[in-house]
Order: sequence, then C-alpha cells, then structure tokens
Amino acid sequence: MKFGGRKFLMKEWVKWLILGILSVVFGVIVLGNAVAASLALTTITGVLFLISGGFQVVAGFTAEGTGQKIFAIALGALMAILGISFIANPLEGTISLALLVLILLAASGVVRIMFAWRMKETPFFWPMLISGVLSVLLAAYILANFAVAAPELLGLLLGIELIFNGAGLVVLAFFVRTIGKHLK
Repeated sequence: MKFGGRKFLMKEWVKWLILGILSVVFGVIVLGNAVAASLALTTITGVLFLISGGFQVVAGFTAEGTGQKIFAIALGALMAILGISFIANPLEGTISLALLVLILLAASGVVRIMFAWRMKETPFFWPMLISGVLSVLLAAYILANFAVAAPELLGLLLGIELIFNGAGLVVLAFFVRTIGKHLK
C-alpha cells in the first residue's frame, strides 16, 4: 500500500491493537443500548435459521430413503419457521433466547458443581465449585428479574464479550510487539 509516496506497511501488532480497540469501542456502544443489540441479535439469528432451514429442506429432497427425506425436510421446515418467527417477532424471540441462556447458565453451573464434588480431594475443588455456584446464582438472579432482564440480556452478554475480547486482543498486540522485539 502506498502512503504519501512511501510504502506503508502496518506492523502486525498494530493490526491486533486496532482490532482490540474497535472491539472495546463496539462493546461499549452495545452496552449503551443493550435492548437494540438484543433485538438485532435475534433478527440475525432468525435470518440464519431461515437460511439454514432452506438449505436443509433442499438437502432433504436429495436424501436417500423416505424416512430420512421426511425427517430432513421437516427439520428444515421447522428451522425456517423458527427463523421467520424470530424475524417477525424479534422481542418474543429475544425473550425465548434469553430463556435459553438462562437454562444453559443454570445447567452448566449444576454440572460444574457436580464435577467439583468429584474433584474434592484436589486443589481444583474450590475454583470449580465457586464457578458453578456463581453460574447458578447468576441464573437465579436472571430468573428473579426475568421480565426486566430478558430484553437486555443478549445485548449485555454481547457487549461484555466484545469488551473482554477487545481487552484480550490489546494484550495480544503488545505480546506480539514484545516477541517481535526479542526476535530481532
């Protein structure tokens, strides 16, 4: 790339740094309007379900055997209907997805608590137990405030993930820069 008559090469670590900063900025923007972000995520999910359902139906017609054909087409149609539902009713879809996140949080917490009991004699018992209990408590908190939390939940999780991802990329950028200096 030419820049002012000179060849401009962006260093590798700078690319990671810019990507990290952008991720943090977008995370803050998402947290600024978590409900809109949740609705956008639901709509995108609906579009993806609709597309994959359409492909599944088409693939179903090429399946061998009547049972496999019927199953593939029915599953594809169900996915497409779910996608249309999410697109047509994004708020209801957001609440459905928030309920799914709630169930997954609770289930993963319970599983980690069960694993912790199996690790009772190891140094990993307490971290695993605390992690599981925190997931269950978070699920309980969301459930207790579901009417208020559901519309914002997906947006909040996306915003937090973008900020954590951005912070990780910034750290990676400085690591790559440091490694590059030591290799010279």
